[in-house]
Amino acid sequence: MREQYRTTELLAADLAPEPVEQFTRWFKETAANPAIHEPNAMIVSTAAPDGRPSSRTVLLKHYDEAGFVFFTNYESRKGRELEANPHASLLFPWHPLARQVIITGLAVPTGRDETAAYFRTRPHGSQLGAWASPQSTVIPSRADLLARYDELAARYPDPEQVPVPPNWGGIRVIPDTVEFWQGHENRLHDRLRYRRHAETWHVDRLAP
Repeated sequence: MREQYRTTELLAADLAPEPVEQFTRWFKETAANPAIHEPNAMIVSTAAPDGRPSSRTVLLKHYDEAGFVFFTNYESRKGRELEANPHASLLFPWHPLARQVIITGLAVPTGRDETAAYFRTRPHGSQLGAWASPQSTVIPSRADLLARYDELAARYPDPEQVPVPPNWGGIRVIPDTVEFWQGHENRLHDRLRYRRHAETWHVDRLAP
């Protein structure tokens, strides 16, 4: 199972001065491509203090010069691992465009005001789901999970406001590096990595 990528060369001279602007360029192109479902889906990788890694797919909900934000249960596996070892990697796998973006950096909780503002934009069912699921813990059955959801739905019928769970909130990944990967034939891919140096960004070309 192998595919030859045929794409335009990615040159350092064509990059934006800083990585968030470059990410915006690629994200807009990705979002406009009907072949890519959920362009904001990203793989979040964390590690326990003993170095054991774990990965899962989550949705990017906001980004700017301050970092890349997703939301989670802080008591989930990723939440507990980030509390103990606050370093994360984000991977956007935009395969139909033969592109990837890989971000590494420090993960910090967002403020409660930011968390609450986002929580209010979630569908009512998703708000209830944040309460119903003790994420990453062992549960007796799916029926038990649905029963918990039904209890909450009866307590907070739509459109009644659902309070923000105290153990739920945002994580902002403040980037140290941002790599833009463009696939090419013969596995001679372009890999251009922004690396933070003090208050500026330096671009390296990495061998594929």
